[in-house]
Amino acid sequence: MTPRRPAEAPAFDVWQSARVAVDVAAATLASPQSLEALRAARLARLLVAAARDSAFYRAALKGRDPARVRLQALPITHRAELMQRFDDWVTDPALRLAALRRFTADPQRIGEPYLGRYTVWESSGSSGGAPGVFVQDATSMAVYDALEAWRRPLLRPWQRLLDPWMLGERIAFVGATGGHFASTVSMARLQRLNPTLAPGLHSVSFLQPAASLAAELQALAPTVVATYPSAAVLLAEERIAGRLEIAPREIWTGGEMLSSAMRLIIAQAFGCPVADSYGASEFLSIASACPLGHLHLNSDWVILEPVDAQGQAVPCDQVPATTLLTHLANRVQPLIRYDLGDKVTLHSARCACGSHLPVIEVQGRCDDALRLGRAGQTATPVLPLALTTVLEERADLFDFQLVQTGPNAVLLRTALGGAPGQAALRRARAVLTDFLAAQGAPGVAIRCHAGEPARRSASGKIMRVMATVD
Repeated sequence: MTPRRPAEAPAFDVWQSARVAVDVAAATLASPQSLEALRAARLARLLVAAARDSAFYRAALKGRDPARVRLQALPITHRAELMQRFDDWVTDPALRLAALRRFTADPQRIGEPYLGRYTVWESSGSSGGAPGVFVQDATSMAVYDALEAWRRPLLRPWQRLLDPWMLGERIAFVGATGGHFASTVSMARLQRLNPTLAPGLHSVSFLQPAASLAAELQALAPTVVATYPSAAVLLAEERIAGRLEIAPREIWTGGEMLSSAMRLIIAQAFGCPVADSYGASEFLSIASACPLGHLHLNSDWVILEPVDAQGQAVPCDQVPATTLLTHLANRVQPLIRYDLGDKVTLHSARCACGSHLPVIEVQGRCDDALRLGRAGQTATPVLPLALTTVLEERADLFDFQLVQTGPNAVLLRTALGGAPGQAALRRARAVLTDFLAAQGAPGVAIRCHAGEPARRSASGKIMRVMATVD
């Protein structure tokens, strides 16, 4: 085994973090008019900096005054285009995509500061292309930290009053622990920053079979579980079946859609409150749920524009075709009118909780958990994010759709055609066969179709993993 590198603390500016925390605390109580003025000032500064320091945006803003141009007049950007122009896009010439790809390929370096001053993570290839690489500067991380501290709902106010730093908690993050993903990197960063808190922070892989996942959690006995909604539902089912006896006091979910039915199952199984949030690799803390369960947009630091298929704004209370994101904090890798891919509805009504922050409703990642097994046998649950992670990380396949077609059969399709598509599917079939067997679902029949784009579900959504008979 390769020896682990010595821990290097991430760059952390105490005064900047304190200043941002004060800003976030004040904005939490600000009026809609004050929030609008704050956004406008931050947007103007972002555009001036992007035009000055990014070759990509210097060209995009050519002939326009960046301090006065309307956001809606700027072009829509997409991940594939920006990643192709990465070295022109970023504002620090020391950042080069090839070197960053080598960095994120090394699991020993998860959470390690890049060049001593940046936090780096990669996204999944959910858009059908290679993963995106996202570099966070110190200001971005300070903003995320402050938003998490001030906007996450207090599920146990008295406990937080007595233990504001959560030193008495045992927190288990259940996710893809072997890659440079945002949640995994954030956990590793926190462990590096706060050695006192580190013993209470644990990362648990959801790539292992349900039985061993339950056993590891049982041994940890976490007081807080942070994970994806689909994983939380699987854990709830294990709890109901008597195969998992942990008693967390809080469940934190994010990264996928949390339906009211899912929330109810999780809350009833564990007998504790569930706090949901909405974030992305592009902006870690887009929205947090209030005590009433409504997601509130952190509109002091992020702008969301719901648009139709032609890129035109849609009114409040209407479901858009997609949503554009503008990151008001990140100066090293400016994200301006970036196509996020999620359908985010902005609601016009003010929330009864009293917050002035806008209420949003998200139709984001909503893949299905599969249950596979031969007839007459107990079906094995397999998480959609685990399948996605395995196909991307181990098979190097990013453009795919996996559909369950029978009790013990799946169809794997990819839009890749010809010899490259066939080669990718052969590799993916071998990886998937081994993974499913390790999960307790051996002998799954895997059909493969190359040159076939993903199909929409009955609801009209494109899903990467579907538990639907084809």
